[in-house]
Amino acid sequence: MSDSPDVTASRPDSPIQLAGTDHISVIGSNEEDTIEFYRDLLGMSLVLRQPNLDDPNQTHLFFDTGDGRILTFFVADERESNPQPHRHRVGSVHHLSFSVEPERFVETREALEETGHGYNEFDRGIFHSLYTRDHNGLTLELATDKFSIPDERRGEVLATAQRLRVEDGAEYAEERHLEAALEELGIESEKYELPDADSGVGI
Repeated sequence: MSDSPDVTASRPDSPIQLAGTDHISVIGSNEEDTIEFYRDLLGMSLVLRQPNLDDPNQTHLFFDTGDGRILTFFVADERESNPQPHRHRVGSVHHLSFSVEPERFVETREALEETGHGYNEFDRGIFHSLYTRDHNGLTLELATDKFSIPDERRGEVLATAQRLRVEDGAEYAEERHLEAALEELGIESEKYELPDADSGVGI
């Protein structure tokens, strides 16, 4: 494999062609805490609840993350929540990222504050994010776009911003690369008003 893999929005000539993300499943703690966090705080609809088909002693909760994409949890009443951060290893999940509408970003931050959930806020150059943890220490990113980008062209925009970043000699993709990519691709885009935040790494 080359040191610099191709970065492109073009689909590879691979034997399997996926159609998108169907759902992600997480081992959760108990039903009450899981519903309280994901439905009552983050606003995900609980759309299906049934026994785990592989282990009927567990309950399988299905949440709509807001766009029809599903996040599920295997829970059991005897499991206590543990908010301690996860220790990562190869193959583990580092974090899950969910979209927040730009006009609701500030109220999302305020809701975390009001409910006692710690967070960090960063300007990530091409997007703006809050980082927090759920009741089981799973890191969650609540990300919002800086510009309105059609979903079907998101990969194309990011790949173009990547090329412009490399040509510019910049270490990371910055807002200017994203803005230039939109202009190059002829995509009319609105820039959203977002609060100032530090650029940084880690949470």
